[in-house]
Amino acid sequence: MADFKGFTSTETFTQVPDSLFRLMNEMDDGSELKVTLYVLWRIEHTQGRFRYICQSEIEEDGEFMRGLPAAELSAGLEKAVRRGTLLRVENESGGFYVLNSPRGRVTAEALRNGQWRESASSTSSTPPRERPNIYKLYEENIGALTPLMADALKDAEKDYPAEWFAEAFGEAISRNKRNWKYIEAILKRWKESGREGKNRQDAGKDPERYSKSQFSDFLG
Repeated sequence: MADFKGFTSTETFTQVPDSLFRLMNEMDDGSELKVTLYVLWRIEHTQGRFRYICQSEIEEDGEFMRGLPAAELSAGLEKAVRRGTLLRVENESGGFYVLNSPRGRVTAEALRNGQWRESASSTSSTPPRERPNIYKLYEENIGALTPLMADALKDAEKDYPAEWFAEAFGEAISRNKRNWKYIEAILKRWKESGREGKNRQDAGKDPERYSKSQFSDFLG
């Protein structure tokens, strides 16, 4: 069993209907519960007016399928449809699953009567993946967050593009400089001097470059 470090305050959460918790007592098959929760998760993270998922899309998620053989996936979907938590709709484009919710029933009707058109009305469902944010990067690479440090990271989120953080942390760690001041100095330099092109190439080629610049205060 993998070592789970706990939920974070910055990850996304999926809303679960209260009635599902009551139905859990009636489910005697783990595959049905897994599939129901998975479809709920995928659909809640799908954009577009009509939200649905196909079995093939579930099968393409290798991470999920590692814990659920294909036969159990099919059986779990069938049981969820029989119970009524999911609705299955067939049309000329194939088979679709939707939640048996007000939005899901509207989607099912649109699929049945031909009002739905894939290119115009929906967005393909892809598994939402947690992206490392600045708080997660700090906890994993430096240490526990203090209220003061959390405020500093919150300010950094306002000052720098989110896509810079992972690389800045990686650059600091590659030099064994696991402290926020060093990482912040990298971010400041990118903002002031430019992150792309020659500046970054030179930084990678000359490790001593940092010791002769504004980073010297953080090198020991």
